[in-house]
Amino acid sequence: MYAIIETGGKQYRVQPGETIYVERLSSNVGDTISLDQVLLVGGESVHVGTPLVANATVKGTVLEQGRDRKIRVFKFKRRKHYRRTRGHRQAYTAIRIETISV
Repeated sequence: MYAIIETGGKQYRVQPGETIYVERLSSNVGDTISLDQVLLVGGESVHVGTPLVANATVKGTVLEQGRDRKIRVFKFKRRKHYRRTRGHRQAYTAIRIETISV
C-alpha cells in the first residue's frame, strides 16, 4: 500500500516503514503525527481524491529535527564589478511512516 501526501507545498509518495524528509514541522522528536492531506491511496484498489481522499490519514513518528547541508547562492554580473555570495540551510523534519488508513 502507498499514498501520495502533501506537506510543506510539496507532494511525497510514501509507504509504511519508509523515512521521508519534509520541511520543518512544529513537533518534538518521538511525537506521533497525523498527515491528513492525502491526495491518493493505492494498493489493490486505488482511491483518488478530489482533491483529497475523505477520511484518509497517514500516521508517522518524528525521528529527527535538523538542518540540511549549506548551499551557496552566488550572483554575478560580468564587467560591472558585482558579486554577491549568500548561503542557505534548509530546516527539515525526518518522519518514519507507520500506517496508512482509508
